[in-house]
Amino acid sequence: MSDFGSRLNQVLDTVGPICLGIDPHPFLLSEWGLADSADGVREFGLRAVEGATGVVGIVKPQVAFFERHGSRGIAALEVVMSAARAAGLLVIADAKRGDIGSTVEAYGEAWLSSGAPLEADAMTVVAYQGVGSLQGVIDRATGAAKGLFILAATSNPEARETQTAAIQEGVRVGTPVARAVADDVCALNSADSPLGSIGVVVGGNLDLAGFGLSSESLSGTPILAPGYGEQGASLSAIKTTFGAASRGVVANVGRAALRRGPRELASTLEALAREAAMAR
Repeated sequence: MSDFGSRLNQVLDTVGPICLGIDPHPFLLSEWGLADSADGVREFGLRAVEGATGVVGIVKPQVAFFERHGSRGIAALEVVMSAARAAGLLVIADAKRGDIGSTVEAYGEAWLSSGAPLEADAMTVVAYQGVGSLQGVIDRATGAAKGLFILAATSNPEARETQTAAIQEGVRVGTPVARAVADDVCALNSADSPLGSIGVVVGGNLDLAGFGLSSESLSGTPILAPGYGEQGASLSAIKTTFGAASRGVVANVGRAALRRGPRELASTLEALAREAAMAR
């Protein structure tokens, strides 16, 4: 199997950058006429996969909305992710796991092992303990031809104070935390590949310079970009925001598309895909 970066690169080239966030919020379940239950989130997820298939190339289930229904919710997530992968969609598990040593290795085993019940193509992880603390899951991802997206500069306003804070020790004194994380991630990817397998999360609604980031420094690194739709980012501004790095942007859309309901989901995604294509 080719590595995740190569598979992602092919999807971006042939289908485009839109990623559907599968986020079964209680209010969306109600609007879709579904119960707020394990059965409800399972049906929601399967309908979302159906709407995405053949229109976009990537989906991102938000694990938390399934976890809140306990073991039956996790079983529902297994079904949804399996259906998405069977339909040819790349699946990013939005799990935001992070720890050290054997614990982070176990997270990788759960989400990135071939044949695992929760197998995804990639997952989101948190490097609060340092990017080096994720080595176990990084090794798991690269060894299994999977991907990772490490949080660097997120779309929520509460993150700005922490992520723009300057490092006080070592050789990178004065470097914003977001830039340090992104630099460490970019260094993990081979310069010989068009797109690496280890990516970053950078909000599409941000000013990169405010976090010490530049499009040149991120070029060749996959970028999972939340913030499109209700958080204010515009798909037509992908190139303006990410410049030379826009080739590797995975533009996540969630509530803005899901609010239209299951019957209009595919047509809504088609319109969003056209908008994003014009911006690249």
